[in-house]
Amino acid sequence: MRTLAAYMDEYSESHQNPTNILIHKVCVPAIMFSLLGIFKAFPVPESWPMWLDWSNVLIILALIYYGMFKNIRVFSAMMVLIIPMILLLELLRPRFFILSVLIFVVAWIGQFIGHKIEGKKPSFFKDLFFLLIGPVWTMNSLSAQAGIDLQIKN
Repeated sequence: MRTLAAYMDEYSESHQNPTNILIHKVCVPAIMFSLLGIFKAFPVPESWPMWLDWSNVLIILALIYYGMFKNIRVFSAMMVLIIPMILLLELLRPRFFILSVLIFVVAWIGQFIGHKIEGKKPSFFKDLFFLLIGPVWTMNSLSAQAGIDLQIKN
C-alpha cells in the first residue's frame, strides 16, 4: 500500500484548477453524504443489531482504511466529516433515499464538469482507492484554510 502522502500528491496533480478545487470541496462531501444515504436505505438482515445498517458497514470499512495510514489527525478529520452526515440522515429518515440519489447524481455531474474544466481525468480512473482519498484531500484542503495541519507528509 502506498503512503497517504503519495496518494495525496498524485491526487493533487489532477486538481490544480481553482474552479475544479471549489467544485470538489462541495461535491466530494455531497457524494459521501448521498452514498451513505443510499446505503442506509438498503435492507439488512433481521439478525443485525438495530444500529447496524449498510451505511455503517461502509463507514467502518472506510475508517479501517483511513486508520491504516496511522495518522490520528486524518482519522479525526474524517470523523468530523462523517458524524454530522450520519446525524443528518437520521433526522431525515425515512425521506433520505430519493434526496440521496438526486444529490449523488448532481454531485457526480459537478465532479465531471470540474474535471472537464481541469482538462484531466478523475484519479479514480487509475486506482479506485482514490474514491477514498478524495474525501481526505478535501478535508486536508478545508483544514488548511482553517489553519489546521493534518500532517500528511512522506
